Amino acid sequence: MNLIQGYDPDTLREIVSERECLMRLAEIENQRSLLVLLERVWLLKVLDRLDEALETAEETVRQARMAGTRKDLLRARVLHATVLQHRGAHAAAALELAHSASEAEGQGWIGIAAFAHQHHGRNAYEARDFEQARESFKRSLFLRREAGADDAELEQALRAIEAAERRSAEGADALV
Repeated sequence: MNLIQGYDPDTLREIVSERECLMRLAEIENQRSLLVLLERVWLLKVLDRLDEALETAEETVRQARMAGTRKDLLRARVLHATVLQHRGAHAAAALELAHSASEAEGQGWIGIAAFAHQHHGRNAYEARDFEQARESFKRSLFLRREAGADDAELEQALRAIEAAERRSAEGADALV
């Protein structure tokens, strides 16, 4: 089930059906697997229940560290960082995302690296560092192409690059 209906062109955040997200959250409420915890974090985040999302994200990182693989831990750390981003802790999110992207690339886990770079870009975008956002989005696009991503994923990365370039240009025009 894909709960993402699109992306806001100004904020780059996911557009979701609150009703469908709440229904899915209720469906998985009592499940404890790592994949379900990751999904729960995401659902809580997009529903703007950030305190619960942070608590669940921290639990997910702990569980991945104790019982998961290194890939699981990286996915959990990226998701944890996105919760920090939504809470406005951009510096902490940027650090966690940069480390996650670097580790994933070092291990050759291109999909996770692309995911981390995309979120690093979204975090920079929200922090109004449009040049960093553009660079992160471009790196994500490159990695997604290398991994053979579908057109929808490539289109998402291209739109993010365009948004960062547009915002950067708007900022430059305001200075003139």
